[in-house]
Amino acid sequence: QVQLVESGGKLVQAGDSLRLSCAASGRSFSTYVMGWFRQAPGKEREFVAAISGTATVLKYATSVKGRFTISRDNAKNTVYLQMNSLKPEDAAVYYCAATTIWTIKSDEYLYWGQGTQVTVSS
Repeated sequence: QVQLVESGGKLVQAGDSLRLSCAASGRSFSTYVMGWFRQAPGKEREFVAAISGTATVLKYATSVKGRFTISRDNAKNTVYLQMNSLKPEDAAVYYCAATTIWTIKSDEYLYWGQGTQVTVSS
């Protein structure tokens, strides 16, 4: 069992940067693939980024590639999402999630946090 708690979401202006954190409790954090997803009002949850347990494999959605960076610190049981050059269309509730296989499909993630709100004003 893994419990995930996101933090760092807030209101920012377009062009600003923001770093989200996701703290995990439970054993064997380094064995989990971690992902970030987001959901805007009226839209489906979408994949943002994923990172393998050893951080050797990364994957980004096309819409964020070059602007967002996913990373993890296994010693701190934490995964991060650094978001630069934020756009109004990045506004959403951001969720971190954990799974045991390499995937970007949300329905294959086993554990989810409660989400953190990111608002981007234009």
